[in-house]
Amino acid sequence: MSKLTKKDIRQVALRWQLMNCNTLNFENLQAGSFAFSVAPALRKIYEDDDQYEAALASHYLYYNCNPWAGNLIIGATLALEENQGNQARETVKDMKTSLMGPLSGVGDTIAWVLLPTIFGSIAGYTAKDGNPSMSFLWLAVYIIWFFLRLKIVDFGYQKGTEIIGKLGSQLSAVTESASVLGLVVVGALISSVVKVETPLSFKTGEVVQKIQPLLDGVLPSMIPVLLTFMSYRLLTKKNFSMTKLILLFIAIAMVTAFFGLLKAA
Repeated sequence: MSKLTKKDIRQVALRWQLMNCNTLNFENLQAGSFAFSVAPALRKIYEDDDQYEAALASHYLYYNCNPWAGNLIIGATLALEENQGNQARETVKDMKTSLMGPLSGVGDTIAWVLLPTIFGSIAGYTAKDGNPSMSFLWLAVYIIWFFLRLKIVDFGYQKGTEIIGKLGSQLSAVTESASVLGLVVVGALISSVVKVETPLSFKTGEVVQKIQPLLDGVLPSMIPVLLTFMSYRLLTKKNFSMTKLILLFIAIAMVTAFFGLLKAA
């Protein structure tokens, strides 16, 4: 007989969504949030205090997964704990270790790159024309995702150990496909939104040649591409934050505009 109800599963899912990174630390990363999330369910599974404490302590080991995709692992963990009890300890540990990497690839690509890039660019592009309506679409997508993440925990709980065998081999294909789509969107976004060009020109006799058409002949949108690439390289450096990047570009814009080197297209 099942010890956990739908209400118990929903409580775990909500606790994870509200706390998934709040206990982040360099020793075990998200383990504290994971243990906090599953604690009420473990209390119902293990009525003996010693067994409950042992189960809870096992989830304080290293854990790091995309908070969205990690819902699947939480659901499967509850199913294993409920069905196998203390005997599930090594199985749960192996499952978390093997799935948190591939699931992070899927979750990071979709949640952190694909959705913000697509809907954020649409919202920003329409906002430039004074139309804020698409911003509400972006908000609606994340509201839908909020409830979908609750269902993912449910799905993980219902399928349990089947996830390990059936989904593991398919995650890499999903990640690669989503990555390709994300790169296409980012590439289109650079040329359509980053509007920077040079007003410089040179004169030979009576002929005045602008430099921008020459650059476009070599590589269309060369300057936006170079600026975007520079941003990416700087952000990959260990101690270079987004705040520093914004301040740097403000300085670059002021200096290049003052000397007439660059301008907004």
